[in-house]
Amino acid sequence: MRLPPLPAESWDDRTRAAFRTLLPVERRNPEGAGPAMSVLAHHPDLTEAFLGFSVYLLFRSSLPPRIRELAILRVAHRTNCAYEWQHHAGFAATAGLSEADIAGVRNGTAAAEFDRVVINAVDELLEKSTLSDQTWTALSNQLSDPQRMDLVFTVGGYSLLAMAFNTFGVTPEHER
Repeated sequence: MRLPPLPAESWDDRTRAAFRTLLPVERRNPEGAGPAMSVLAHHPDLTEAFLGFSVYLLFRSSLPPRIRELAILRVAHRTNCAYEWQHHAGFAATAGLSEADIAGVRNGTAAAEFDRVVINAVDELLEKSTLSDQTWTALSNQLSDPQRMDLVFTVGGYSLLAMAFNTFGVTPEHER
């Protein structure tokens, strides 16, 4: 791990405050925050700023949770972010994605036509940093303008998080 979790003795009030938008008081510590958040604890100002955005994407976005998790899993797969994949596979199941849906994310297939549109949208955004007119229009069949905006920001936000986790060496708990 390039950047290990911040040791418990280095956590101070500022570090714990950086997590107030995401974690309850009892989890604002190295054990409760978990391995990924404990790595981010090295930079409380950045963590606090990023978590505000991240909390919006995860809890307040206008995207239906099923579509959000489909997109996040595709980002995790395409960016080879094992931590993000493990973390969101459970969320995806809770949001209504079946085991077959989740497996299909890995090879870019989906039984449902709109799921294929979302997977394609994630791929386009990651490859070209834009959506084709065709994909933008196809998304409008089920998503409003604000929802399409949230999709773009979800892909961007989670690809940034994957980049950070991959660079810092954050891995799933079972790999430690």
